[in-house]
Amino acid sequence: MHLHRRLALATATAAALTGGLLTFAAAPATAADSTRVAKADFNGDGIGDLATSAATAYVSGHKNAGAVVVMYGSKTGVSAAKHTLLTQNTAGVPGGAEAGDEFGGDLAYADFNGDGYDDLAVGTPDEKVDSDTDGGAVAILWGSKSGLTGNGVNVADPAPTSHDYWGETLAAGDFDGDGRTDLVVDGYETKTSHGWNTNYWLPGASTGLNASAVKALKPGIITGIGDVNGDGFGDIVTGADWDAKDSDGTAIPDASDGGRVSVTYGSASGPATTTAITQNTGNVPGASEKGDTFGWELDLGDINGDGYQDLVISAPEEDLNGVTNTGMVTVLYGSASGVNTASGAQSFAQSTTNVPGQDEKNDLFGTDVKLDDVTGDGKADLMVGSYENGGDGAVTYLPSDGKKITAIGSRAVSPADAGVSTTGVPQFGSVFAD
Repeated sequence: MHLHRRLALATATAAALTGGLLTFAAAPATAADSTRVAKADFNGDGIGDLATSAATAYVSGHKNAGAVVVMYGSKTGVSAAKHTLLTQNTAGVPGGAEAGDEFGGDLAYADFNGDGYDDLAVGTPDEKVDSDTDGGAVAILWGSKSGLTGNGVNVADPAPTSHDYWGETLAAGDFDGDGRTDLVVDGYETKTSHGWNTNYWLPGASTGLNASAVKALKPGIITGIGDVNGDGFGDIVTGADWDAKDSDGTAIPDASDGGRVSVTYGSASGPATTTAITQNTGNVPGASEKGDTFGWELDLGDINGDGYQDLVISAPEEDLNGVTNTGMVTVLYGSASGVNTASGAQSFAQSTTNVPGQDEKNDLFGTDVKLDDVTGDGKADLMVGSYENGGDGAVTYLPSDGKKITAIGSRAVSPADAGVSTTGVPQFGSVFAD
């Protein structure tokens, strides 16, 4: 039904480099989703910006060439009023727009060169490299006072003969604790019997990424890292939707019942207790039903400024009021005892009062989610991607009122608003930069 979803990737601290999945020292996590209020700031104005993609958009008549859109934050949040549209035909962007490239297949942001502006890593997993069909490519687009202008560099694949789809999945963070931002890039091993993803770590350097020091990592699963209970240790949040599988192909237990999210709390000795959350847990909105895909995507951020990381969970294939796969997102708040599933939970769909649009079949509201301070008030706001209008896509902005997420003041941005062609199925908003 829809083409894009994040696959296996271990976003971790330095210990993951030696083979463990996620290990913690006695300090907050240093990966992209840390205890800070998350914000990507590409123009250095102190207000968070949002980068999203339309990886299957037509560009100059080329089907599935792909485009990236950056919407710059303001005191009233993100909208199409101030945005940048980037493709491989934009001056300075490596490569050229070609059919099937899927520029923007995944995105990750960080200040890779230490100049005070966040930069954007862009995966083009189906890029043809020389004679290698679907070899894949990764570009770093540099931030500046003017935001992302297209000025960028290519990040070479260190092992092009052993896999394809270089750039299928990306994650940024200071994984080795040296104060410089690193990048983890996925390459899909089509030439092995298991066909699993291998991740490569590219350490940060003073001028950007040091590709010559690349190291291969073990496969991992999608995670978020943040301090949910405010104890100073990073907690691991993992989503397992209905068809998720472990790296050996074994189905994840309980996933077939509608999906689940696991929270593993950090401690001085590393990961400690794990709590599973489903739509049957406590007062979590909804009910676990096969195919809901609860846990498809998730993100962490401090919505109310209380020092605890809050959690948004998507269920894009949730059926509501007899409408199939219309989608829903759930917001759960952090507390001293961890994720609060007993009270304060919120859910949002396009049928929620003041949310733009309406529940429609296959809207997949929640195909991606992002918590980011895009108003500059120090509180994380919520952005939701959907498959609106048969795959055209949309980004819905839901602000924080300082205490919770609210639909009052929400707005939707369509691909046409952002200059993205709606020929074909562009999937605008299906991927947000983390």
